[in-house]
Amino acid sequence: MSPEAHHLSRRSLLRAGTVAALGLAAAGCGFASGDDPAGKEAEETPIDVKVDGDLVYFNWADFVDPAVFEGFEKEYGVKVVQSNYDSMEGMAAKLNSGNQYDIIFPTAKWTQRLATGGRLRTIDRTRLKNAEAVFGGYDYFADPWYDPGSRHTVPFTMYKTGIGWRRDRLGDLTGSWDDLWNEQAKGKVFVLDDRDEVLGLGALKLGLGLTTDDRGDLARVTETLRSLRPRLRGFSSDSYNNLLNGNADMTQAWSGDMAAMLAQAEDPAVFGFQVAREGAPVNSDCYAIPANAQHPGTAMLFIDYMLRPENVKKNIEYIGYPMPVRGTEDTYAALVEPFPQCQVTAADLKDDLYFRNGTAKGEQDRDAAWTDVKAG
Repeated sequence: MSPEAHHLSRRSLLRAGTVAALGLAAAGCGFASGDDPAGKEAEETPIDVKVDGDLVYFNWADFVDPAVFEGFEKEYGVKVVQSNYDSMEGMAAKLNSGNQYDIIFPTAKWTQRLATGGRLRTIDRTRLKNAEAVFGGYDYFADPWYDPGSRHTVPFTMYKTGIGWRRDRLGDLTGSWDDLWNEQAKGKVFVLDDRDEVLGLGALKLGLGLTTDDRGDLARVTETLRSLRPRLRGFSSDSYNNLLNGNADMTQAWSGDMAAMLAQAEDPAVFGFQVAREGAPVNSDCYAIPANAQHPGTAMLFIDYMLRPENVKKNIEYIGYPMPVRGTEDTYAALVEPFPQCQVTAADLKDDLYFRNGTAKGEQDRDAAWTDVKAG
């Protein structure tokens, strides 16, 4: 299957704002605390990197090149048994219900929740032949805030949030989040159907902390976003299809989805992508092995296989998201030549504009703000 066969954004079904309802916002994040000695021992036991069964895989749909799966199955004589989720909350609910997976792909803040809750196996990256290309090339991931020492994870993808737009209809933009209020685009503007992303753009526009949960700050953010509501066509995380089919003249968008759009666009010059000078949220998806994985050895083999440069390059071209693996940067740069601001650099990571976990009360206040914004 080629990139040209993609029709839906990988995150097109992503929904946020249900954290409090799922009881996942408090310390420990709604997961088991990991205080059980037997569970803690299993979590810390080094994993032997060897085939110990088929790979039970849990990820966003269509997020690994099928040819890479086929190569892994052929080389190691195993099957990849796939299941998919459409949100981080959905992933967490499956884990909390006792479902067993060998490999999962949480975002940064969800990685922190899982690790804090004792729900991830320790990954000894010295046992991965190809890990040096990650950790030797991107110092940030040697000790990220969401997983100190990268004890439980290896980074998978990187992306940031900006604005995609139709150059043929709007011309050039100014490089600010203020562009979403562009009078010329009124009624043809979308923002992501994602709590953190929308509250985040309002906060950055006002010069506030990206994930502030201060009630005074949130009141200012919601007031600002309320002024945007009359200009919106809607909330949608299917960002690039809205641009392609003409529903949108402008949309808040993830960089990787805009890169993936390039395979669909007859003329990329019709479109543009910018990151705002006030700041661009950045995020990472991670490889992680759940504490109850039945085949952790096969999962380790899979991570190492995925980190081979030839497989990284295939996946970059397939999904449109860059991967922090040294030696693959040119592959992504070539892919996003029409949209150079899609690139995510080490400097972007160090700007520290990640969405962070808050207290239970703070998350509830953010949920309330999001409900207010959507209600108009």
